[in-house]
Amino acid sequence: MENYKLFDAEYKFACLVWDNEPINSTELVKLSQAKLGWKKSTTYTVLRKLCERGILQNEDAMVTSIVKKAEALKYESQTIVERNFNGSLPQFLTAFLNEKKLSEKEATELKRIIEEATR
Repeated sequence: MENYKLFDAEYKFACLVWDNEPINSTELVKLSQAKLGWKKSTTYTVLRKLCERGILQNEDAMVTSIVKKAEALKYESQTIVERNFNGSLPQFLTAFLNEKKLSEKEATELKRIIEEATR
């Protein structure tokens, strides 16, 4: 599970793959240059590292994800709650919503999510 930890630059790179997969590695280099300002060598270095960690794969110059975006986001959010709020979701929500007003639609959606999680 620790392999799901993505640093900021890795996350931005993985998002390029998630949003465009499957993507040819040459096209990924061009996209990384345009969106991230990366050189070809940087793109291939980060790609290699994420492949070694089992997050992405590069087969026959075609890059796809092994770990999907939803899985990586789930890991990140669980880590934040565990590390910063002693695993307390109510403490996290209190901090997150501090002085923020929810729309009626957001409140309804959160109620629905909580109801489904308690079934």
